[in-house]
Amino acid sequence: MSRIGKKPVTLVKGTSASISGQTIEVKGPKGTRSFTAGDDVTLTIEGDAVKVAPRGLSKRARAQWGMTRSMIENLVTGVSTGFKKEMEIQGVGYRAAMQGNVLKLSVGHSHDVNFEAPKGVTITVPKQTEIIVEGIDQQLVGQVAANIREWKQPEPYKGKGIRYKGEFVFRKEGKKK
Repeated sequence: MSRIGKKPVTLVKGTSASISGQTIEVKGPKGTRSFTAGDDVTLTIEGDAVKVAPRGLSKRARAQWGMTRSMIENLVTGVSTGFKKEMEIQGVGYRAAMQGNVLKLSVGHSHDVNFEAPKGVTITVPKQTEIIVEGIDQQLVGQVAANIREWKQPEPYKGKGIRYKGEFVFRKEGKKK
């Protein structure tokens, strides 16, 4: 039995859900998101909660049960509070700036890196060394943050690069004479 799948997803105040076939659509103050579940699960709305149940006891149905419930919970969280990834830049001369919809990164390359924010994601730069990625789609927010981090991953000797806030970078000792 799935421990995650058993729990109903409660709809936060200000959000509403509707089911048509295997597609669930959740509306909230930040927007609207939808998810199409596989044929191995059954979706029902009971009061202010969405319940997911497996169809049969196959391994695939049990796997889809918990995953579908988690996806629906992420929809509700996204349209009510949204998702946020905070990043920090470390290194002498490394900085970021927003110009319209384009994030300009100066991270040790011979040129500035221009990263255009995709639709549905908001990038803000409160300080030159901080980047905040926000949106209602958890997967898109995480992917955009990973794409930004990819331009200059933290290196293990001096720790220079773009990292998530609170991320620990294992440091190596340099050469010995």
